[in-house]
Amino acid sequence: MSYSIFLLRFVDGEVVGLDTERFRQMTEPYVVAGGPEEGFSQLRAEDGGEADVYHEAHGEHGMPCVTATHFARGAMLGVLARLGAALGASIVPQSGGALIFHEEDRRHLSPELQRGAVVIAPTAKALQAAFDAR
Repeated sequence: MSYSIFLLRFVDGEVVGLDTERFRQMTEPYVVAGGPEEGFSQLRAEDGGEADVYHEAHGEHGMPCVTATHFARGAMLGVLARLGAALGASIVPQSGGALIFHEEDRRHLSPELQRGAVVIAPTAKALQAAFDAR
């Protein structure tokens, strides 16, 4: 894919930090370059698909955002979907509405994201279908 997606966690309409340690645990098996300390990780899924992932930890408040760019279709979409779900994040494409993993997450989104939010399963197939529907 040639556009970006953002993994953001919302509470009461505000962006809150993502768990840095959980991010490390979830991405470690896929890192082929960079790493959490560097603010950039290149990930490779089991089918060879890759993604560039940008992240920056901010101490006790965690990471404000994870940005994925240049990501492949296929297994990498599953990696990104599972990562979002594990972090309690929403996936927010650079264009289009938010993708959430539980209907109860909708109330935490900012008002402008609530209206167009779509609930998906944390799978490659569901994430691809959501992208195709845009």
